Amino acid sequence: MSDTRDRAEIERGVFLAGTAAGLAAPVALPLDAHMHTVRSPDANAMLDAYCVLAVERGLAEMAITDHVDFDPTMPAYGFASFADRERDVREAAERWAPHGLAIRFGVEVTYERAYEDDIRGWLKRHPHDYVIGSVHISAESPYKASNVASFVAGRSLPDVVAPYFDEVIGAAHSGLFDTIGHMDFVKRYLVPHVLPSDLAAAPELYEPALTAMIETGTALEVNASGLRQMARETYPSAAIVARYRELGGRHVAVGSDAHRVEWFGYGLAQAYRLASTAGFETLAFRRGGERVTVPITGLEG
Repeated sequence: MSDTRDRAEIERGVFLAGTAAGLAAPVALPLDAHMHTVRSPDANAMLDAYCVLAVERGLAEMAITDHVDFDPTMPAYGFASFADRERDVREAAERWAPHGLAIRFGVEVTYERAYEDDIRGWLKRHPHDYVIGSVHISAESPYKASNVASFVAGRSLPDVVAPYFDEVIGAAHSGLFDTIGHMDFVKRYLVPHVLPSDLAAAPELYEPALTAMIETGTALEVNASGLRQMARETYPSAAIVARYRELGGRHVAVGSDAHRVEWFGYGLAQAYRLASTAGFETLAFRRGGERVTVPITGLEG
């Protein structure tokens, strides 16, 4: 795309089309393990607005996982303090517990191998209920809108995705994270130069990262945000989730990755069904330092 504004406008159209098709209609589900509030620089949702919708629509539990970056050029670097984020979530958890809603204090950390020691030390000093590690697109990334066309030109598909998946493998091997978030998020930025169907035709490119997650016991997230973005499928797709299971993967998480109130629950039921179809009966989660399983329920109808 020519710039990020063009991409945002197209993705808004995808979102509206999905809403019309009913993808945004949430059902009573036990958990959304990936949500952002105004404590993330790219989000504008107030936490209590999510809580109102959760109670109205039957979501039992949610993790607030606002962004934390360690690269000074990234938008969440120093954006919100640990104290402010924790206070917001703990106080909301107390307010909404009488309404039957459980709220967990999580974080989505941008993983970059160069900052792994910094991340490790920070997480030791700043405990969370639940920690997602994700690879995002930095200002210097070859996948940035202004760079991606020239980066892709003349390269094979394995060479195109290698820098991204190498970082995903590093995140898994670091042992720092409960879950790897949106493991092939790069496909959002590769469209239209590389299509999701191109990646679907090369599942072997995913296997080293999937194996790293299996070896370390790190959960694979089925992230619904791709359904409202240009990828128009979850991160990763159904076929990759199924392959993770075939390879021996036993830990899967599900999240909407909502950043706005209107994205609450978007695609969440579809992501649940995808995980269930792949053979998973429970979700991997963590509460207060203890790994727990959450039964996959609420898929009737």
